[in-house]
Amino acid sequence: MERTEWIEAFATALGVPAPSETEVQTVLEVAALAAHASERTAAPVACWIAAQAGLSVDQAVKVAREVGSGTSQVETQ
Repeated sequence: MERTEWIEAFATALGVPAPSETEVQTVLEVAALAAHASERTAAPVACWIAAQAGLSVDQAVKVAREVGSGTSQVETQ
């Protein structure tokens, strides 16, 4: 099964729309930023955290860039 087919099947199984190719590329950018700024295993976890936070993929890229460059404004609760 190709990546696109798997993603579409996974999205269907979860009852959500599959991401567009642009969204896929942006998610992969978030993963790459996390993997290059830390350990590779940070990539999938960073994507999960962004989803849990309800961020758009563009917002997630922005925050990932900030965290990677050390310029993130960390919010505390």
